[in-house]
Amino acid sequence: MKTFYDYDTKIGKIFIEADGGSLTRISFLEISGTKLETPLIKRTFLELEEYFDGKRKSFDISLKIEGTKFQKSVWNALMTIPYGETMSYKDIAKLIGNEKASRAVGMANNKNKLPIIIPCHRVIASNGDLTGYAGGIEIKEKLLNLEKAFSSSI
Repeated sequence: MKTFYDYDTKIGKIFIEADGGSLTRISFLEISGTKLETPLIKRTFLELEEYFDGKRKSFDISLKIEGTKFQKSVWNALMTIPYGETMSYKDIAKLIGNEKASRAVGMANNKNKLPIIIPCHRVIASNGDLTGYAGGIEIKEKLLNLEKAFSSSI
């Protein structure tokens, strides 16, 4: 059974959803369903808080990732972008072996149900501009600035 719980964080309200023993979604928009703070949801929140405090670079949460083969290849590539660094959509397309798929990479990012954990905020335009993010450009910028500030201290 899927359950969710919401928390106030340094970047605003987030909603965390889990299905049994796996995390299924992090959202900046309200989630409907059964509101219940499970141990996994609480652990996810605590790991996110450590991340926001600059004490964590990666996450130790069991994920349930649902998507097409292409989307999963993009999301797996995103998880290889080092903390505090960025790559362009074109870089990700090249990384997955389809250098003409920049737009499709952007669409896969748009479908990412686990932002922050699967760090789509680290993907930027080739010219360095910040583009599209589920939580909005302001949150994307906050996350990138947070990582930049803490990248040398972890």
